[in-house]
Amino acid sequence: MRPAAGATPSQGTATRRDNTRRDNVRVTTLRLTIRVRPGASRTAVGGTYADALVVRVNERAVDGAATAAALRAVARAFGVPRGAVRLVSGATSRRKIVDVDGGDEERLRELLGTA
Repeated sequence: MRPAAGATPSQGTATRRDNTRRDNVRVTTLRLTIRVRPGASRTAVGGTYADALVVRVNERAVDGAATAAALRAVARAFGVPRGAVRLVSGATSRRKIVDVDGGDEERLRELLGTA
C-alpha cells in the first residue's frame, strides 16, 4: 500500500482513488489502515500507532462489536454515512484496512495529527 499524497509512511498509511459512479458523480475513496483499541473509556478517532490511525471504542472485542463501533466512529470522524465505510480486511484483528468513500485527505491529516 502506498501513502496518500502529502502523507509520509510515518504519518499513517492511506491511499486515494477517484471512482466514478453510475450517475457520473466522482467519489474519492481513501483506503486507511486503522488500529482499533476496544474497551476504551470513550470513543475517539485520532493519533497514530505503527503507521495506523488509532480508533478507540467503548465496546469490547466480542462478536464483532468493537469492529462495528470502529466503523461507525470512522464514519462520524469523516462526516460520511456509515455505509460509506467498508471493512476490507482484518475483521478479527485490531489492525484493519477500511475504505472511506468521500473521505477527505485534509481531515485525515487532522486526525493523524499532521495538519
